Amino acid sequence: MATVDEYLAGLPDDRRKTAESLRAAVLSAEPGIRESVKWGQPVFDVNGPVVALKSHAHHATLTFWRGASLDDPDGILEGDGDRMRHARFTSPEAVPVEAVEALVRHAAALNRELGDPTKRG
Repeated sequence: MATVDEYLAGLPDDRRKTAESLRAAVLSAEPGIRESVKWGQPVFDVNGPVVALKSHAHHATLTFWRGASLDDPDGILEGDGDRMRHARFTSPEAVPVEAVEALVRHAAALNRELGDPTKRG
């Protein structure tokens, strides 16, 4: 699978629509964000990975590399690690677009300020 479009095309209709809604929110939040398929999933980069999109059997997730550092007033992020957090979505209607966009903007700003989150040091 070489492109995000191919990844999405391979999903069942219900999960594809949810994933497409998430992709649209990510792209609209940060116009300069680059997308590619890495680690078997769509990954969106600004000075390193910001967020990944993955489809599962009954939901799609967004995983933020700097999730533990993000402001999340809507409480959509899950997890308790020292860095990453994820959010689960079961339908396009369940995607809180403004909250997702705010998380993406904040995560991209942190990458610009702090550098690539995959490079420790």
